[in-house]
Amino acid sequence: MNIAMALQSFFTELPSVTGYMYPNEYELHWSVLIVVYPYLTGLVAGAFILASLERVFNVKALQPVYRLSLLTALSFLLIAPLPLLAHLGHPERALEMFLTPHTASAMAMFGFVYAWYLMVVLLLEIWFDYRQHIVRWAKEKKGALKWFYSLLTLGSTDLSEKALAFDNKAGKIITIIGIPSAFLLHGYVGFIFGSVKANPWWSSVLMPIVFLFSAIVSGIALMLLVYMVSSMLRWKTINMPCVNKLAEFLFYAILVDFSLELLDFIQRLYESEESIHILSQMISSRLFISLIISQIILGTIVPLVGLGLARFGRMPDEMRRMIYLMAALLVQVGIFATRWNVVIGGQLFSKSLRGLTTYKLEMFGIEGLMTAIILMVMPFIILFVMTKLLPPWSEGEKDIPVPPKPHATQVGQEA
Repeated sequence: MNIAMALQSFFTELPSVTGYMYPNEYELHWSVLIVVYPYLTGLVAGAFILASLERVFNVKALQPVYRLSLLTALSFLLIAPLPLLAHLGHPERALEMFLTPHTASAMAMFGFVYAWYLMVVLLLEIWFDYRQHIVRWAKEKKGALKWFYSLLTLGSTDLSEKALAFDNKAGKIITIIGIPSAFLLHGYVGFIFGSVKANPWWSSVLMPIVFLFSAIVSGIALMLLVYMVSSMLRWKTINMPCVNKLAEFLFYAILVDFSLELLDFIQRLYESEESIHILSQMISSRLFISLIISQIILGTIVPLVGLGLARFGRMPDEMRRMIYLMAALLVQVGIFATRWNVVIGGQLFSKSLRGLTTYKLEMFGIEGLMTAIILMVMPFIILFVMTKLLPPWSEGEKDIPVPPKPHATQVGQEA
């Protein structure tokens, strides 16, 4: 037995374990793919909720990012189930949740929540919003594009005022229905973790609420990034009232989300259950970089201070835009670290509350880092294609002014 264990430790790298852990707790069952899944669904919910601010709550400053938010939510929603399917090993088994629905299982019901949100909410709202443009493009385009847009019309080519008014009314109703649907799509992820009573790191009544607000934070930050970068790549001027309003909503969302996380932390300290000692050891050792540095300092405090100074202080627009961009990037780092700390952190300590293990992240393989990166890049590729087929850009955008080139005689005089 000793020889076999020595050979195993020689050919395989065992995780570093401190304290006492049960043998089946050395290796983590949920990998980085399960971290990517709630991160992607949070971006979907946050982007859609941002779009609803313009459609339902009449925030006209956000009109330049309304359609872009819808296409972004759809692009990420199409990829959101892939981490789960890849982790499952046998993706064909996912069909069982539709063929033999199990209503008592929150995980099994996800398929129906996903299908409802994709087919009824997002696709219908995008179709009603783009219908008049699709009909016009079907008449103007030629070749394959004409066939494509004609297919998208679904036989509805009426462009009368009554038909357009119905499109607008139907789209608004679907958006109103989509707001609680977006909450349900991402809130159930926090509900699943919060329902695991045997795990003190997950078992919290605030878990679904924290997941929801962190989703709103990540979605607003994503749209701030996508809008600013896409405008610069297209050589269009950035609408400052729009990005100012985005930054303002992002500031308030971070403030609420951080307050909820502090409330959850204070409650844990006040209760001081028997798990508080192992959780404090885990935070100070295993999760110090991802929780204290990445999530709290870089992903929350620094963006909060930067957004507050840039939005409510006096500075040039160039500097303000740069701070917005950096703050949105740091927020994405912080939200991903939040998902990491929840999923991975909840598996690092033993059920005996007397030991800690480590997570060995693979570089390649179906559960590796490269797979996770590919899954997070794919939505942007889909979004790029969608913006070519269904342009979301608002009318009246101005080109970035290009400074005039010096005349040859002027250059000679300066020389």
